Formats: sequence, structure tokens, C-alpha cells
Amino acid sequence: MDDLGLPSVFRVGQFAAWTVTAAHAQAAAFFAARNGLDAPPEVRVGVREAAIAFRSERYLRVDGEAAFEWAPLSGDYEAADGWVRLHCNFEHHAAIACRVLGVPQERDAVEAAVRRRGRFELEDAIAQAGGVAAAMRTSEEWSAHSQRAVVAGRPVVAMAPLAGGEVFAADCGVVGGFGGVGSVGSVGLVGAGGSGPAGAGPADGAAITNRKLAPSPRPLSGIRVLDLTRIIAGPNAGRVLAGHGADVTMVRSPLLPTIRGLDLDLNAGKALRFLDLRTDAGHAAFLDLVRDADIVLQSYRPGALADLGLGPADLAAVNPNLVHVSISAYGADGPWGGRRGFDSLVQMATGIAEEGMRAAGAKRPVPLPAQVLDHGAGWLAAAGAIEALRRGGGLAVDVSLAGVGHALDGLGRLDPAVGLAVPDPALSDVEDLLLREPSAVGELTRVRFPGFVAGAVLGWSGPPPLG
Repeated sequence: MDDLGLPSVFRVGQFAAWTVTAAHAQAAAFFAARNGLDAPPEVRVGVREAAIAFRSERYLRVDGEAAFEWAPLSGDYEAADGWVRLHCNFEHHAAIACRVLGVPQERDAVEAAVRRRGRFELEDAIAQAGGVAAAMRTSEEWSAHSQRAVVAGRPVVAMAPLAGGEVFAADCGVVGGFGGVGSVGSVGLVGAGGSGPAGAGPADGAAITNRKLAPSPRPLSGIRVLDLTRIIAGPNAGRVLAGHGADVTMVRSPLLPTIRGLDLDLNAGKALRFLDLRTDAGHAAFLDLVRDADIVLQSYRPGALADLGLGPADLAAVNPNLVHVSISAYGADGPWGGRRGFDSLVQMATGIAEEGMRAAGAKRPVPLPAQVLDHGAGWLAAAGAIEALRRGGGLAVDVSLAGVGHALDGLGRLDPAVGLAVPDPALSDVEDLLLREPSAVGELTRVRFPGFVAGAVLGWSGPPPLG
């Protein structure tokens, strides 16, 4: 059952392969344009390799030891009327949750306090305090939520003119007939040897950038990317672009926390620069970088950078040909526009974890077997970024985790007897998909870049930077 990828009633293997194919198809078309080819080269993506790439942080090892784990207070808690998930991987989020609950940062105390609260009331109280939590909803409860209508009404990969204008659906969001809204068709993938489309519709023949690019075996060689993201979805988008040959520089605040294991997994092939964008010096230095950039990736809460004078319209004034890519939890519009969130929380809020629980006959939430929304958003954001370059730039690209979840939902379900019987691959089961390399922290074992573009060189130029 390798063609199913991972154990779930959701079609996560097929979905993973589609998103990887979407990015590779755009890279193939870009590769063809810069190298003067008559047509984009063949793209191949295996379901198994794509699914394993979607849980790359689980397989990361430093000198043979696992490097990523959840913080002690992060997890699912039983409330008075259901379940709530608290995200406490950052110390300030843990502090906010415990302050709202009125308890010390101790698991037993948190569990007892949550049991006395309603799931929706607690979800809102923590969000209003600046923390991050999500109540577990059924799919029916999510369907009745006003944010769901907003999410369902937008393309999974949305584009708009950088300086402002009408939103339209990116071609990479409908590869193989798969739409972010409405019906879902075939993704053109069969088992481990499936082949996806390499073209990209109306964008074919458009200017690929505002400057001349020399022929290269690396599809995105010479493309300059500024990556202002943390955790999984945004860094994965940057990692995908780096895997296609782009020059990616992480722009990190020296004041914001991060997670070491995720940094080691998701930032291969990137450079690192620290800037505090809230200072005049940091603000000016960033705008200098933007003048020479092709792509900016950001996953700050919607509106946060605009409040600093660094929103899409501000950057368009500096570089009108820029591609600006935003990744958020629930999107920028609607009652939850701007609400903080992470993959595991969006799975709870949108009914995914509850459906998994029912399908498995379990007594507690059952999430997807990977951070599918995070990884999917990263691959689709990268696909959108490349398509926007091929359209000549000057575009804003928007992807939300909830929108990615909506797209996954549209693929339908597997029979639980089939989907849940898929083996859960251990590290020893994926040895053929791993690579090992030295780094400043020791030998890294990590999942290799998935997929194949005929004639192109894919993969990362080196280990992640350490700061």
C-alpha cells in the first residue's frame, strides 16, 4: 500500500504528491523558459517519497539522535464539553495559556483547569490574550462557522497585483483539475511512478522575471529570495525554492524564539541574516535587500508587517516587480482573519482531528499522520511564487493552512479498513529516502528532496546555517 503513503482516512499521500508536483511543474516550466526549450521537461513524483517528505522533521537526526519534540505543555486537553489543543512550543505562548487558566506551568494543573472550562470559551479567551489554542470541532460545526465560508470562497493559491487589485486563482492551484474551490479532479499520479503535468496553462510564454537569466541546470539559479518565516509552512516554502536552486536568505529577528530541530530540518541550503525590523536601521536594511530581491516569503500574522510599513504595497513601492508570498493560519479576511494558528490547531478547528477520531474509534483527537497542512502550504506557496515569477512578477500570493485543509477535504476519503491499515513508516523503513551530511552540529540525517524534473539539478547546496 505504498501508493497510499501514510495511515489515514484522508488521502494524504495523493495530496502530498499533488502539491510536490505543483511546485515541480512550475519549476520545470521556468527551467524550460530560461534554457530555451520547446516544452517543459518531464516531472515525476512518487506518492511515497512525497508523503515521507511531509513528515521530514520526524526523521531528522543529529548524530543519530532525534532533534525535534513537542514542548511538555503542548497537546490535547479534555474540556468540560469536548477537547481543546494548546500550542505551547514557545515559552510566551505557554505563559499566556497558563495565565488565562490561572495555573502554574505544570501539566496536571493545566489539565484540571481545562476540564472546568468550555472548549469555545477557552479557545477565544486564549486567542484574545495573544495565545494560541483551538477547540476540536466536528466538520458540521466547522461548516457552520463563518470563517469556513471565507476560506471556501478563496482559491487555495490566490494571486493579486502586488500594489492591490482583484484576486484570482493561480494556475498551480488547479494542476490536473484539482481546484481550491469546488470539485476536485485527478492529480495524474499513480503509485510510486506517477507522472504529473509540467505545463502551467495561461502563464506559458510570459516574462519569467524582469531581468535576463542565463541558462542553468538549476531551475531557479540566480533568483533571490528573502525568507521571513518560522516553524514549518513558511520555511518549507523557502526550502523548496532553495531545492530548485534559488538563493534564499533567512531574515530573522534576534528577539523572536525559534525551534532548533525545525531550523535544522527546514533551512538547508539557505543563508542567514538577523534584522530587527522594528528599528530604523533594521527597517532600512530590509528595504535595501528588497530592492534586489525577486521573492519575499512571510508568515507573520496578517497585517503585522503592514503595521511596520512593510506590507505588500510598501514593498511594491520599492520593487514593483517583486513577488510577495504570505502564509497564514486562517487567511487575512473574515472573523478569524489574522488569528494566530499552527497546523495542529487548524486540524482541530476545521474538523479533521474529530473525523480522524471517529474513523479510528478512538476516545481522543486523532490528527493527520503528518503536518500535512504546513507542508502542503509550503509546497503550494513555492509553486505560486514560481508561477508569479513566470507571469512577470509584481504579484502577491496568498496561501492559508485552512485553505489547504479545504483542498485536502475535497479529495474525499479512503475506507478506514484500507486507509488506517497503511503501515506507519519508521526511520528504518525510509532509508532509501534519506541523505546524510556533516554540519556544524554533527552529522545530519534528513529526508532528501523529493521528485524529478528531467534534465534539471534539484536539491540543497549545503546544511542549514546556524546563528
